[in-house]
Amino acid sequence: MTDVTLTEHPALVRLRAQFGDAVLETHAHRGDHTAVVAPERYHDVMRFLHDDPECDYDFLTDLTAWDRLRMELAPRFEVVVHLYSTSRNDRLRIKTRPTDDEAPAVDSIVDIYRAANWPEREVWDMFGIRFHGHPNLKRILMYEEFVGHPLRKDYPVNKRQPLVEERPIPDDRPSTLFYT
Repeated sequence: MTDVTLTEHPALVRLRAQFGDAVLETHAHRGDHTAVVAPERYHDVMRFLHDDPECDYDFLTDLTAWDRLRMELAPRFEVVVHLYSTSRNDRLRIKTRPTDDEAPAVDSIVDIYRAANWPEREVWDMFGIRFHGHPNLKRILMYEEFVGHPLRKDYPVNKRQPLVEERPIPDDRPSTLFYT
């Protein structure tokens, strides 16, 4: 991959041309190109980056979030997606910031990138960010009775959680249980 400046990066140029003001900011750090997009256009941007033959970001390598509470940044939460184009050997980071700090939510991209299924569930479980349209948005790391979202910066470290009895794991679960 050749090193290109921020303004020359072809995907960012195409994003700006296609989505205009929905691309809130762009930057590059040590060769990592990033675009911050408006949450109401997040799903459209991800569809474009996947389907556009000149972008062709066909591989979702990571999806996570962070709580910016202590940095006093608004909005409080940021969803971060790392994409890779196998045909062009190129990486791109997309960020979006849900506007409602009390009930943060963005659209799910599972219909575009199936690999987003478990990471979106993890972000819901740890940060409480909802993904509209997710096929099975439920806790993935914590138990169902767990109260709160432990990676939020205001989660009390000494908080006591409800204890639950040990439950047997049924042997007859279908192998696709976690994929739906």
